[in-house]
Amino acid sequence: MNFDLPDEHRMIRDTVREFCQEEIEPIAWDIEEEHRFPEEVFDELAALDMMGVPVSEEYGGLGGDQLMYALVTEELGRVSGSIGLSYAAHISLASKPIELFGTEEQKEQWLRPLAEGEYLGSWALTEPGSGSDASDMDTTAEKREAQGALERSGVAAEKDGDEYVLNGTKQFITNASVAGSVLVKAVTESGAGYDGISTFIVDPRNDDGFEVTTEWDKMGLNASPTCEIQLSDCRLPEDRLLGEEGEGWDQTKKTLDGGRISIAALSTGLAQGAFTAAREYAVEREQFGQPISKFDAIRNKLVDMHRKTERARLLTHKAAARYDAGQSVTQESALAKLDASEAAREVAEDAVQTLGGYGYTTDFAPQRFFRDAKLMEIGEGTSEIQHLVLGRELGL
Repeated sequence: MNFDLPDEHRMIRDTVREFCQEEIEPIAWDIEEEHRFPEEVFDELAALDMMGVPVSEEYGGLGGDQLMYALVTEELGRVSGSIGLSYAAHISLASKPIELFGTEEQKEQWLRPLAEGEYLGSWALTEPGSGSDASDMDTTAEKREAQGALERSGVAAEKDGDEYVLNGTKQFITNASVAGSVLVKAVTESGAGYDGISTFIVDPRNDDGFEVTTEWDKMGLNASPTCEIQLSDCRLPEDRLLGEEGEGWDQTKKTLDGGRISIAALSTGLAQGAFTAAREYAVEREQFGQPISKFDAIRNKLVDMHRKTERARLLTHKAAARYDAGQSVTQESALAKLDASEAAREVAEDAVQTLGGYGYTTDFAPQRFFRDAKLMEIGEGTSEIQHLVLGRELGL
């Protein structure tokens, strides 16, 4: 679909592609092996004005659209799933909600440094016991006389004069250990269900009671920190509430509509990276006197890999275009995320198979793409949840 990209979009894509090839690709395996968050890469992305691509220029962003942001995310994913994941979480989950739901003061204080790349952002929704039912926060938010409820697990937000007091645990939080701000979901009205959830801006550098308790070792994506955080009597002024009390779940749904497009874009990048590695190997590797790409088994596999990658890209661009047109994208973003994430895993697995024994070694990239791709079917709603969303959208 790249043939009809606007000139500005093509220029941004090509700029990021060159940066990825020159600056990220040479270190992509090293940072995974070292489990090292590459802070210098994000400083360089900030210098390129890429840390706030879809954020208004008024607040320090590039002023681009969702399609441009998807193109950047895909290019990052082509060389490093970890960098792509931290980047997507920073923009879709940590920055855009402040632009969409924040006050002018909040945008100036909290969105601008995110968009300008002063620091990364994070978003804390999931709890240890919530799983796919992210709204099931096993906590309450009660008045001061009901403090006993704060001893329960999870996150509670208690109104205390002109403060909120947060307590509890959040799990599988991308960027939490390197973030300058974290958007935390917490219950402010017990028994109100979805209408009792609110969003708060937490400053992990300066707010007492915020602690990263675990940074997980994972199957892949180990250069992107995934954390457990503990909030213990973390007191916030009233102006840290994003939007109004009880609006947190509606904000979450709108955030995930855009977030799933970014995961689809990242998945497409992973698929493209895996396909490219397999294709390059297949045209160079010779068996029985000819490149293995000439054999039906390998050629057909490569064609299928290309087909799946192109399909994922088209669905992602369609969802992004609808988002930019201001149309509902719940169905389109779920479909793009579902298809692209599964394509990434399937293409990466076929890339490993194409390389044979070499594909199973860490000397070649396909095994890294394969491990990274699996999270795409889990994060921001599992494939099973995407089927549920799509079923509802189709009236089933």
